[in-house]
Amino acid sequence: MKYITRITRRIFLNAKSFHRSGNCCMISIPSVWDPALAPPGHHVAHVYTLEPFHGWTRADPAAYRAKKLERAQPLLAALRKVIPDIDERIRVQRVASPLTHAKFLRRHKGTYGPAIVAGKATFPGPNTGVKNLYRVGDSVLPGIGVPAVAASGMIVANSLVSSKKVDELVEKLGY
Repeated sequence: MKYITRITRRIFLNAKSFHRSGNCCMISIPSVWDPALAPPGHHVAHVYTLEPFHGWTRADPAAYRAKKLERAQPLLAALRKVIPDIDERIRVQRVASPLTHAKFLRRHKGTYGPAIVAGKATFPGPNTGVKNLYRVGDSVLPGIGVPAVAASGMIVANSLVSSKKVDELVEKLGY
């Protein structure tokens, strides 16, 4: 598949609204490095964004399914920027929510990372207050997991140089 040449990308759907839910989407395609993760000729894409826990409920199962599909649209839009014909390629699609993470990952309010009280605090950003020292990893925005940790590095890189330069450097490394 000519579109899939590296494992992780970050896509901004609106450059002026980075922290808005669904705007900054992280895409991880681990089968680029390990083809055994998907059937022959296929790939696995993990696409996610920052999504608040507040407002999610399973009280009405049909409404819950509809909300998951609606919140998946920015993720699909981001994936289309990397793989324009993705809609024709999708064979299996699983949409998760913060409730999914709470249930199956046993995470408080579906969070990743440290115990941060929803509505009272968020993951810290990359800045440390020390000139030219930045934080990346699973305890900073956007959270834990390999794709999120990679995205935290991409976010810092993008804050230091232009997106174009980041892409050039990543391509030069062969990812």
